[in-house]
Amino acid sequence: MDRLLEILEEIVPGEDVENCTTLVDDNILDSFAIISLVSALEEEYDIVISPAELVPENFNSAASLWEMVERLSE
Repeated sequence: MDRLLEILEEIVPGEDVENCTTLVDDNILDSFAIISLVSALEEEYDIVISPAELVPENFNSAASLWEMVERLSE
């Protein structure tokens, strides 16, 4: 989870990514940031994030992102 937070902070510097629960809803993560995040997560965790996973519920918070990473790592 620590590395996930580091990746998020690199993509959206200055945001409270650890506590925010509206990263997509409040446009903190825009489409370019999401593509960058998907790429970084796939590389870091050796997972494949399918288009079906690209829903706001998976990207609105660091916790939901981590749940997705863990699920895809199984």
